Amino acid sequence: MSRIGVFVCHCGTNLASVVDVEKVAAAARELPGVSYAAEYKYMCSEPGQQMILDAIAEHGLKRIVIASCSPRMHETTFRKMLKKSGVNEYLLEIANIREQVSWVHTDSGVATEKAVDLVRMAVAKVAKDEPLKASSIPITKRALVVGGGIAGIQAALDIADAGHEVWLLEREPSIGGRMVMLDKTFPTLDCSACISTPKMVDMSAHPNIKLLTSCEVAAVRGYIGNFTVTIRQKAKYVNQDICTGCGNCEEKCPVKVKSDFNKGLSDRPAIYRLFPQAVPAKPVIDRAHCLKLTKDRCGLCEKVCPLGCIDYADEDREYDETFGAVVLATGYGLCDWTAMYDEYGAGRFADVIDGLAFERLVNASGPTEGHIVRPSDGAEPKTVVLVKCVGSRDPKKGKPWCSRACCMYAAKHAHQILEKIPGARVFVFYIDVRTPGKNYEEFYDQTRKDGAVYVRGRVSRIYKEGGRLICQGEDSLLGKQVRVAADLVVLETAMEPAAGARETAALFGASADANGWLQEAHPKLRPVETQAGGVFLAGTCQGPKDIPDTVAQASGAAAKAIGLLNKDEMETSPMIVAVDEAKCSGCGACVDICPFGALSLEILTAREGRWERAERFVCKVNAGLCQGCGACTVACRTGAIDLRGFRNVQILEEIDALWT
Repeated sequence: MSRIGVFVCHCGTNLASVVDVEKVAAAARELPGVSYAAEYKYMCSEPGQQMILDAIAEHGLKRIVIASCSPRMHETTFRKMLKKSGVNEYLLEIANIREQVSWVHTDSGVATEKAVDLVRMAVAKVAKDEPLKASSIPITKRALVVGGGIAGIQAALDIADAGHEVWLLEREPSIGGRMVMLDKTFPTLDCSACISTPKMVDMSAHPNIKLLTSCEVAAVRGYIGNFTVTIRQKAKYVNQDICTGCGNCEEKCPVKVKSDFNKGLSDRPAIYRLFPQAVPAKPVIDRAHCLKLTKDRCGLCEKVCPLGCIDYADEDREYDETFGAVVLATGYGLCDWTAMYDEYGAGRFADVIDGLAFERLVNASGPTEGHIVRPSDGAEPKTVVLVKCVGSRDPKKGKPWCSRACCMYAAKHAHQILEKIPGARVFVFYIDVRTPGKNYEEFYDQTRKDGAVYVRGRVSRIYKEGGRLICQGEDSLLGKQVRVAADLVVLETAMEPAAGARETAALFGASADANGWLQEAHPKLRPVETQAGGVFLAGTCQGPKDIPDTVAQASGAAAKAIGLLNKDEMETSPMIVAVDEAKCSGCGACVDICPFGALSLEILTAREGRWERAERFVCKVNAGLCQGCGACTVACRTGAIDLRGFRNVQILEEIDALWT
């Protein structure tokens, strides 16, 4: 006899309001191999778990079925419970009668019948389950943080402060990300640079942190605890070990190009620092615009450098390093509104700018030293229109999501305009106002009291008339069209995933959702983890956030990484694929389809007397990389691959039970 125990959960009223749990438990008692069946209000609670443990001891149960919510929710909880009982933790099946039954049915009779079927299938499968044992792998006690914005900086500092070595990779010449481009932060109006630059300096000086700028991830091999990462160091053409950042080369460079950091509102030389407070505070050469590198003439920076730091022969190089944990903090970009909204001028009007460009205008370290002017002529604008949700909440032309920070971002901009330009008029066009943060609502109310006029409606068109910008839109509260003649228009544009973030995450085995944001393992229970073990998420790579939420999530990701790095070795799941070498034909179809690179073809040798000869190729499984997804099992033409815990015989037993 299998001595199976079945336990049906009420989940409060989540299940019991639709499913007759007593009837399900009664039906389970009649199933072959079931020695005991019971129901309880909250099976995952401490009393519920103790009830299961007591039943195991009293009735000698050897295999357990729990009818409750999704195994994604509490399978780990119940496995930990079984460790206390002496029953192998993998002799457990979860019948999902919440998501698959009570949440999708309203007819109690139909729902109860389906729940009984799912329990019957789980009982049939658990009877065929095999005891499994986890193995262990060593942990490399070093972390990699990808991205040097405020999320990456916070994560790196937290991990380093815990005593672990951290490498931080940033693709730009300086760390700081988007936050260093801002002037003030809401709702306290603290100087953004005053908050972020001390952290940048702390990070660069930390003995446990190695900072790599102008770098990117080229390739990844390995698995949790042992990621071998190929790092591509882009050529800087300046010897960073010798350079003191004196600035002579920047002053003398004759080439001027538009500054991306200042959103095209000023120029920078071809040899440059990203911004004055850059870390590291040393220049790099822009290869695309340097006359020496493109046309083999000029070379002035080399002539004026007192230490001989310029190296025109510098080249990109790649090297491998191993890390135990990875934090992805790849940040966000802003949508290209010029490609989406022709009705807003599509970039043809110099005085229609996005919110980040406005941040550079109002910033004391920006191109106008904090004076708000019109980019077209340098005049001070007296009427400014702020347009919210440009590209956000617009599935037809832009992005379907809310960018979360824009409402407060616009309120801050309105406050700054009213503060810096006496007598200014500010109009804010909005769909809704969302202020979900500490003191956010109060800040928004104060902005309106200061004089900002909020107009509920979209701007349908922006055009020029008599030297001014006409914003034509709707006031949906008054039910009429409005026209505002503005000197400056600021578009609060949508956040979107940073360019290349999806591809970088894929190298580590992490996935992205349909919108390109990196996907967490579980939105509630594992919000900073990914389905790839040892890879964690920090900040806006996962979705739009403001600075406090970004920093909080970065510390959460760091805590997870620290927990991993504190171990000398860790257990791996035994629910991975196994290969029957006798059946394997060595075709390689499984190798091509594996999303984690866990499979490879190796030569199987056979001994003949004193000699070894190559016989054929067979598939080999890397237990550290395999995530048990099962993709290879359906690709295997000979049926040589089986997934432990979901073997063919187990699945077929479930199907047979449903139809008997």
